[in-house]
Amino acid sequence: MTAVLPDMVTIGKVERPFGVHGAVKVRSLSDRPGRFEQLHEVRMAGERGQTIDRLVRSVRKAGPVYIVEFEGITTPEEARGIQGAMLQVPRGEASASPDEPLYECDLIGMTVVDETGRDLGRLDTIWELPGHQVLVVKQADREVLIPAVKEFVTGVDVAQGRMTVRTLEGMVEV
Repeated sequence: MTAVLPDMVTIGKVERPFGVHGAVKVRSLSDRPGRFEQLHEVRMAGERGQTIDRLVRSVRKAGPVYIVEFEGITTPEEARGIQGAMLQVPRGEASASPDEPLYECDLIGMTVVDETGRDLGRLDTIWELPGHQVLVVKQADREVLIPAVKEFVTGVDVAQGRMTVRTLEGMVEV
């Protein structure tokens, strides 16, 4: 996983090259409408921790992903070099409202506990499913899948790095 700088928020991930002019397919990690259509500059964070700032030449929606072209990337080979990179913007630019929204990068790594305080593990990833997101919580050799909906996620404390969830009988192995 790529580290996120404290003043940055991750809004997308470069999936793979697209076409012959250096464009890439980007999966959005943002729930802000219009986030990519208004994008002008991003910081790319590579899998080894390296970062580089890039200007965005063009963005267009293509089904569930975006096709993005960056200044200085003009061939499929150069595009392949940024495959897997996380696209980040300054935290202030990421917010769509004055309320403090929760970002995936704020949640990943949180300790997840049930309503009785039992430690279920750490939030490893968030799956995007057609109906809703699913939280993947890992602890040692087990994995717990929790729907990311109000009925199950009862509390999130970003400052403490802790999420409280409601579980149903049989959801978590004892």
